Amino acid sequence: MNLANIHNVYFIGIGGIGMSAIANYFKSSGKNVAGYDKTATNITDSLQQMGIDIHFEDNVAFIPEAYKNKENVAVIYTPAIPKSHNEYNYFLKHQFTVLKRAEMLAEITKDSFCLAIAGTHGKTTTSAILGHILKEATVNATAFLGGIAENYNSNLILGGTEVTIVEADEFDRSFLKLSPNIACITSIDADHLDIYEDQAVFEASFTDFASNVSDTLIVRKNIPIKGITYGINEQADFDAKNIRIKNGTYIFDVNTPSEEIKNITISLPGKHNVLNTVAALAMANKYGVSLQTIAKALLTFKGIQRRFSYKINTENLVLIDDYAHHPTEINALISSVKEMYPAKKVLGIFQPHLYTRTRDFADDFAKELSQFNELLLLDIYPARELPIKGITSSWLLNKIKIQNKKVVSKETLLQNILKSEAQIIVMFGAGDIGNLVSEIKKGLTVEN
Repeated sequence: MNLANIHNVYFIGIGGIGMSAIANYFKSSGKNVAGYDKTATNITDSLQQMGIDIHFEDNVAFIPEAYKNKENVAVIYTPAIPKSHNEYNYFLKHQFTVLKRAEMLAEITKDSFCLAIAGTHGKTTTSAILGHILKEATVNATAFLGGIAENYNSNLILGGTEVTIVEADEFDRSFLKLSPNIACITSIDADHLDIYEDQAVFEASFTDFASNVSDTLIVRKNIPIKGITYGINEQADFDAKNIRIKNGTYIFDVNTPSEEIKNITISLPGKHNVLNTVAALAMANKYGVSLQTIAKALLTFKGIQRRFSYKINTENLVLIDDYAHHPTEINALISSVKEMYPAKKVLGIFQPHLYTRTRDFADDFAKELSQFNELLLLDIYPARELPIKGITSSWLLNKIKIQNKKVVSKETLLQNILKSEAQIIVMFGAGDIGNLVSEIKKGLTVEN
């Protein structure tokens, strides 16, 4: 494909966090962009404000005429759409160029120097930190993110085409489409077992990804894939040490293969974010950015929306919004909360994401969710899946070993929160729970 010959780009599932970044990129590049999504969101609103034509009914009649000429149109779809989707099948039937999101990312990045971040956890934060570092270092780079970076209020950090930064998504083996110059693997905790046969097959896909890296592979210490390592007090090639917390910030030193940099400072909670920062530092340094320039850039990085995002932060009440949806991520979240507020009661509000993930990791979810003082569970968010008999939030609740726990509806969520005496409230999950946060914030603010 020659992207220069593509004038019109049509998206099926344009409101997805990864899809919308590419839509923004093409619109900013001067191409015509339109698309479909199931529901209107803040993301689709922002795309429409850019002049992108979006509709919310799966109807071929709603596809603008300019996007029905296959000679200069590319169609991008998310694997989350059903194969019965009318618009998707229209484009296939008429032999349009139809690509998955990952395939289009591969097209965009193939003529650039590509830095890719893979792993079950930490991809978005690491990518955003790296994108910010390169932006501050005046590198001609564009970063595609799986979350909204606070510094840019966007999931796209626009720069030039010389360098691209992408998240290498393991879902549906999408990351095997990429051919990165420098890559990082943050973790290989099992996930997406609805796609992969078992954990061994899942881990093997990361080995396949590593084999596609042309220059430098950076891996979390103890991942069984050969590469430059990073970690915390683990004698890694890039090793964080002497970690301190001061006024809500983390301060630490980093040993690198060539030198030591002292007093790296980040305004992100949790040691998992120290790891994310060291991963981004290692990638930027291997690309050629000096440690001093990296340290200066990190001082101004503000984080990612829905990654330990404070919505209320007062002495008597804290409301945190987070994307955690895997047991390992929940453990990192509650560990950060307890580190920041060791003497206060914590109420967790969790929306499980996918029936298969809930089924496959039920015992791990129960273990991590049992760390909260109180817990409210919403119904499972199905995303692309149909229900599985017996797999419900009530079934998961019975496995959780705390007394103060309950399954609640979205409609009764606020009144159940108001019954709690907890001063720290954490709402988390990868479904649509993030859409409830502003309503809960408003209700709590009025009450207090």
